[in-house]
Amino acid sequence: MKATLVLEDGTSFEGIAIGEQGERFGEVVLNTSVVGYQEFMTDPANAGKILVLTYPLIGNYGIAKKFNESKKCWLSGLVIAQESRIRSNWQSEGSLGEFLKDEGISALSEVDTRSIALSIRDKGEMFAMISSKSTNRSELVSKIKSYKISIKRNYISDISVKKPTQITTGLKGPDVAVIDLGMTNSFIKQLKTLGCNLTLIPYNTDAAAILAMKPDGVIVSNGPEDDDAINKTADIVKGILGKVPLFGISTGHQIIGIALGAKRKRMKSGHHGANYPVIGEKSFKGEITVQNHSYILDEGSLKSGKRDVCISMRNVNDGTIEEIESRALKFIGVQYYPVSPGFDEVNGAFKRFISMIPSRKSSVKKNARVSVSEEVQYVKA
Repeated sequence: MKATLVLEDGTSFEGIAIGEQGERFGEVVLNTSVVGYQEFMTDPANAGKILVLTYPLIGNYGIAKKFNESKKCWLSGLVIAQESRIRSNWQSEGSLGEFLKDEGISALSEVDTRSIALSIRDKGEMFAMISSKSTNRSELVSKIKSYKISIKRNYISDISVKKPTQITTGLKGPDVAVIDLGMTNSFIKQLKTLGCNLTLIPYNTDAAAILAMKPDGVIVSNGPEDDDAINKTADIVKGILGKVPLFGISTGHQIIGIALGAKRKRMKSGHHGANYPVIGEKSFKGEITVQNHSYILDEGSLKSGKRDVCISMRNVNDGTIEEIESRALKFIGVQYYPVSPGFDEVNGAFKRFISMIPSRKSSVKKNARVSVSEEVQYVKA
């Protein structure tokens, strides 16, 4: 069956409907990665988005539950150039098409995704809809405009745990509270490898309740950026700044910035992919990072706030802030995703956070292998 992707400026792209039929609305974001389609689809930060994958062949290694980053696919829709007819991976448990139908996701295949990428790059990220019911462009654009007016930005309230949820390692490592905005399984796995005992807490847990838990450290997780909960969570973080070691990931990094008095800026087309170079302000050491964000901290507003805060890393391509830290206030915030380098290794940003915890050393298990499926069961709790 034919289907259409229509952007809010009236640009349209025709393709073949896969997954669930119908109409889906969302903001279009691109991802330029070669692999990782399952991880992108189940990343809570992409909730409500229409994800366009620029790599031309998707689904060629299938789907396996162990690679889910959360309990479900949070996308509104998916657009790809071509769905692979075969899947070749000994771990595969099903096809991309089966996954989309099981998750109730509308998707579009046989589309020139690189043309979409050029349009978004030149005009900026915008709202769109996927429809297998109608191809009338003006009618669909009108529906998009109505959707933009009525949209509810409350994804975090659905994503976050509803009550404190413990994940223990059996080791005498740090006790870390995670303000859950959409914490991914791969980050949980790295923290477990470091020997951390985690307690995921609802996004709206007040500062006094968090401090009463007496955690050795607090993490503000990644999650949706354009959400009604952001400022509320920033007020909570304001109450724990400087009182306990703090680590912010992507949206969590932005929330720390807001708590410091900084403002956010919307990017024309955000950073979404696995090949973004960053460099240390003092070390000049470069790294290639995974990123998934459409907002950044405004440098001017950050500098006019707390004087003890320093920018420790920038994006090589556009100079945007990738990392902030403060020894006095005991925090690190990273705009990029601190993903594992592979082979059960832990990203250096997590290690630096743990090193901020006084009189406690993490019991790192050498050659530790933590099953991601354990985290999938946890997230469902």
